Amino acid sequence: MDVDLIFKIAAIGILVAILNQLLIRSGREEQAMMTTLAGLVVVMVMLLQKISDLFDLVKSLFGL
Repeated sequence: MDVDLIFKIAAIGILVAILNQLLIRSGREEQAMMTTLAGLVVVMVMLLQKISDLFDLVKSLFGL
């Protein structure tokens, strides 16, 4: 597995957690929730790209 992907996901998680806490403490709960959802979407897109690469590799491996 690509270690860089794990570090990118961890960095996004840390950044989103810090932003979330800052926004909640300043009274902007709605924006904190949107920041969390945006971070989740970014990570999901990254994972979907890797899953797509995996399916392409399996397809080429079995000649489908």
